[in-house]
Amino acid sequence: MHVDIIEYPETLVATLEHQGPEKQTYKTSAKFTQWRKENAVPADKGNTYGIHYADPNNTCPEDFRLDICVSIENEVGENPQGVVNKSIPACRCTLARHTGSRDHVTAAEYLVYEWLPDSGEEMGDFPLFFHNVNVGPGVR
Repeated sequence: MHVDIIEYPETLVATLEHQGPEKQTYKTSAKFTQWRKENAVPADKGNTYGIHYADPNNTCPEDFRLDICVSIENEVGENPQGVVNKSIPACRCTLARHTGSRDHVTAAEYLVYEWLPDSGEEMGDFPLFFHNVNVGPGVR
C-alpha cells in the first residue's frame, strides 16, 4: 500500500458525535444527513470525515466514539440534531487510500499495525481520521 506523509491544514468541521456500539452509527449518520439537508450541505459540498477515537475491535461497544463531520466555512448555529463546531488541527499525518467496504478499512489497519511500527514515526496527538470521498445515498 502506498503511504504519503503530508502537512494537513487546519479544517473547521460541523460535527455530530456518536458514542455507543459501532453498529449503531447508522442512526447518528441519519441525523447528520438530516442536518446536512436542512442546512444546504449536500454530499457534494464540503469534505466528509470520520474521526475515530477508538478501535472498535479493541473497545467495549458502549465506549466506542466516532465524530461524523463535514468541512464548513462558517460556524454552525444551534440545531435540533446536536451538530457542533470542531476542527481538525493542522498536523503532519499519513495518507493512504482505501477502496472497498467501510466495514473493513484495510488502510487503517495497515497504517496502525504494520506501517507505523516499521516507519520510525510516532502516532500524533489527534485521533485517526478518514476523509470519505464516496458519500451519499447507497454508499456503505
